[in-house]
Amino acid sequence: MNLLKAAASVSGMTFLSRLTGFVRDTLLAILFGAGAAMDAFVVAFRIPNLLRRLFAEGAFSQAFVPVLGEYRSRHGDEKTREFAARVLGLLAGALFIATLIGIVAAPLVVYATASGFAKDADKFALTVVMVRICFPYILFISLVSFASGLLNTYGAFKGPAFTPVLLNLSFIGFALWAAPHFERPIVALAWAVFFGGIAQLLFQIPFLKRIGMLAMPRWAPHDEAVVRVLKLMAPAAFGVSVAQVSLIINTQIASHLGEDGPVSWLYFADRLMEFPSALLGVALGTVILPSLVRHHAARNDAEYSKLLDWGLRVSLLLAAPAAVALALLAVPIITTLFWHGLFTRHDVMMTRHALIAYAVGLAGIILVKILAPGFYAKQDIRTPVKVAVATLVVTQLLNLAFVPWLRHAGLALAISLGACFNAAWLWWLMRRSGAFRAEPGWPAFLFKLAVALYLMGGAIWYGMGREASWFEIDTAARAWKLTLVIAGATVAYFASLAIMGLRLRDFVRHG
Repeated sequence: MNLLKAAASVSGMTFLSRLTGFVRDTLLAILFGAGAAMDAFVVAFRIPNLLRRLFAEGAFSQAFVPVLGEYRSRHGDEKTREFAARVLGLLAGALFIATLIGIVAAPLVVYATASGFAKDADKFALTVVMVRICFPYILFISLVSFASGLLNTYGAFKGPAFTPVLLNLSFIGFALWAAPHFERPIVALAWAVFFGGIAQLLFQIPFLKRIGMLAMPRWAPHDEAVVRVLKLMAPAAFGVSVAQVSLIINTQIASHLGEDGPVSWLYFADRLMEFPSALLGVALGTVILPSLVRHHAARNDAEYSKLLDWGLRVSLLLAAPAAVALALLAVPIITTLFWHGLFTRHDVMMTRHALIAYAVGLAGIILVKILAPGFYAKQDIRTPVKVAVATLVVTQLLNLAFVPWLRHAGLALAISLGACFNAAWLWWLMRRSGAFRAEPGWPAFLFKLAVALYLMGGAIWYGMGREASWFEIDTAARAWKLTLVIAGATVAYFASLAIMGLRLRDFVRHG
C-alpha cells in the first residue's frame, strides 16, 4: 500500500469535511454571532465531544486497533469478526449507560464544565437543554469510531474519512431551514448534532458489509481478547481523560473571563486550527498505525523505525507552512469566512489573537499524532499517558502565566506550548528506547525547510498588505485576494523546496 497515496486519499475526504465545516461555521457566525447563545451551544456540544474523544477516538481506538490488527494477522477474518462482535457488545452497553447518566445529570455536567454560566440563569438553562439533546451523540459517534477502526485495519480509509461531512450537512440544513421555527433558534443546532450522529452511524453499514465485518453485538466481557482491550483501555482512558480535563479547565477559565464571547472566539479559532490538524495529522496517523502494528507483529524493527522517520518528515514538511500561513493570514482568513451578520469586527480581532496562539503549537499537535501511534502499535499505552499527565501540569502552569495578561489567547498559547512539550518528550522517549533511529539527512532537511518557510512568509507578507485593508473590501474581493495570496505562497514554498532538491514524490513510501 502506498502510504502517501493513502494519506492523500484520507486528506481528500477530510478536506471535503473541513470545507463543509467552514460553510457550517460561516453560517453559525452569520446567524448566531459570538454571544451568549453561541457560547451556550459551544459548551453543550463540547461536552459530548470530550466524552467522544474518551470513548471513541481516544482510549478505545488506542486499545482496540492494535489488538484488532494483531488478532487479524494471527486468527484470520472469521475469528476477527467474532472478536469485533464481542467488543461491540461491551462498548455499546457502556455507552448506553453513560448516555443515560449524562442526560439525567445535565445540570451538574454544565456546572462542572462552565460554572461561570451559573451567573446568568437563562444562559445556564439553555446550555442544559442543549446538553440533553446532544448527549446521545456520544453513543452514535463512538459506534462510528468502532466501525472506522475496523475499516481502517482493512485498508478502507475513504468511508470513515468522509463521515464528518454528514454532521456538517446536518448543521447546515438545521441552521438554514429548521432554526427559524424554534422558539430559541440556537436549539436547532443541538438537534443537528443528534440527527447528524444517526446519519454518520448508518453511513458505516454498507462499508462494513463490503469487508465482511458487519456483525451483531455479543455480550462476552470475559473473553480473553476483550479483556486485553479493557486492560489497555484503563491506562489509555486515564491518559485521554487527562487531556479532556485540560480542555474542561480551559472552558471553565474562559467562562469566568467576565464577558460574552471568549468561549466562541476560542471555538472559531480552534476550528481553523483543526483544518490542517485533521488534514495532515489525522490522515497520517490513520494510515500509519495499521502499518506500524504490522511491522511490530512481524518484529521488523528497521522498517518500524523508518516508517516513524517518514511520518515525522512528512508532518514537518506540511505542518510548518500551515502554521506560518495561519499566523500571518489570521485576519484575512477570519474576515473572509466569519465577518458577516452578527460576527463583529471586535470578534474578528479577538479570534485572531487566539488563532495566532494556536498556530504556535500546530506542528507539535500533528507530531503527537505520529509519535503516539508508535507506542500504541507496541500496545504501550502507559508511556503516552505519563507524558499526557506531565503535559496537563505544564499547560495549567502556563495558563497561570499567560491568562492574566493575554486573556483567552493565553489559553490557546498554553495549549500550543503544551503540545510542543508533549511531542518533544515522546520523541525523546522513542529515541531513548531504541525503537526510533533517525535516518541520515535531517540537518539538511531542516535547513531547506527553514529557507522555504522564510521565502513563503515573505510572499504572504507582500501579498496580503495591511491587515486593516481586509476590512475595507467586500466579501468577494476578500475571497479572491485570499485565494491568490495562498496560491502564491504555496508556489513559493514548494518551488523553493524543489530548487533545493526536495519534492513530494521523494516521500512516496509503501507500508
